[in-house]
Amino acid sequence: MTTLFKTALDELGAVLGRVDETEVDQVCKMLAQAGRIGTHGLGREGLQMRGFAMRLFHLGMPVGVVGDMTMPPLGKGDIFLASSGPGETTTVLTLMQVAKDAGATVVALTAEPHGSAAKLADVTLLIPAQTMASDRGAAKTSVLPMGSAFEGALFVLFEVMVLKLKALKNASPEEIRARHTNME
Repeated sequence: MTTLFKTALDELGAVLGRVDETEVDQVCKMLAQAGRIGTHGLGREGLQMRGFAMRLFHLGMPVGVVGDMTMPPLGKGDIFLASSGPGETTTVLTLMQVAKDAGATVVALTAEPHGSAAKLADVTLLIPAQTMASDRGAAKTSVLPMGSAFEGALFVLFEVMVLKLKALKNASPEEIRARHTNME
């Protein structure tokens, strides 16, 4: 393995090592009990959120992605899971407020514990990684460009959350696989 691979993997491991697993467990329990789940993120964070939504669907959970025509309305008993690494993404903040106003519980995934997203959320899952807001000068902590450390950490975090949710939902591998599309 080259030095760049090792450095990148070590950085992602260090980020995930600083994620509070009790917070992850709390969010997983909330998701497992939610009436409906809405997900949203922009750019590459949005791609990670879409991948997580797909796995939630495979687990048999009632999930939608903001912007898709099949996104259901959210309200009391529902969860809105929003990603804003820098914590100040205007579109994400607006949708968080819409979800709150509708009565949904808002969960923010962010790298900025004092950012607007964390302040607006009911629950914050902190992923302490470099984002687009911290990729230059003294704030730079990763060899990876821009917000890649945050986005990569999201991917691994979501895979672990899927394992935790699989256990909470008592979902078998066969049930999960049966929900995978055959329209490929």
